[in-house]
Amino acid sequence: MNTFEKIAETTEFLKQFNTSKAKIGVVLGSGLGDFVKEIETHHAIAYSDIPHFPVSTVQGHSGKLIFGSVAGTPIIAMAGRFHFYEGYAAEDVVFPIRVLKFLGVETLFLSNAAGGVNTGFKVGDLMIIKDHISFAIKNPLIGKNDERFGPRFPDMSEPYSKQLIKRAKEIARQKNIDVKEGVYFGATGPTFETHAEYKLVHILGGDAVGMSTVQEVIVARHMGMHVFAMSVITDIGIRDDDNVITHEEVLQAAKEAEPKFSTIFRELIASL
Repeated sequence: MNTFEKIAETTEFLKQFNTSKAKIGVVLGSGLGDFVKEIETHHAIAYSDIPHFPVSTVQGHSGKLIFGSVAGTPIIAMAGRFHFYEGYAAEDVVFPIRVLKFLGVETLFLSNAAGGVNTGFKVGDLMIIKDHISFAIKNPLIGKNDERFGPRFPDMSEPYSKQLIKRAKEIARQKNIDVKEGVYFGATGPTFETHAEYKLVHILGGDAVGMSTVQEVIVARHMGMHVFAMSVITDIGIRDDDNVITHEEVLQAAKEAEPKFSTIFRELIASL
């Protein structure tokens, strides 16, 4: 069974739960799972119960697909995502994104925890992603292209919707929430970066670095979806003191920033 056939089968199984015909998909990253409290849940299906779906193995990712609504707007949310560093092939990492598109999702919201590279950032900052650098990850479109998903050479001049970014900044201003804006540098992980790597990312133009999101965005744009993404800065990598980072600290920083994050996502979804 090829990828297209698997996606068609998975979509067929999930259609029964998508009664409200959601046009918005949400992917929740490390430590940001509490956003599910904003969702009026109609159905929650464990990834393990979905045909052909990978299963999340990372602490802080609950691993279920939620059909529901936020502020009255129908959504499908991934509580937990998949990462290349877990040992998945790139096509497995992006499999759910393709399924969301086939279910009718037109706009994709993504969140992640990221390491701060911009020296003006501090732990707990929210960074709206305006662009990304993908050279350090495996491009999920490598291989024979299936035109049913999108074109062989997709344009990436606007990977993140300028219109959604503008709206998010307006919401942040109204709610008196400080937001940054920057470039996300995608890395494979699972190691946190060395001092030299942080400096290199900084030189190359990255404001934050993380182990997710980029592959999902590439596939979302390949399939014509609009994308909005935001990082919670959970550690500051580019500094001179001894800088030991643990996953527990990342989750804690994300948890503390979550109320502000949730407000922006909720209001942005409601505005569509």
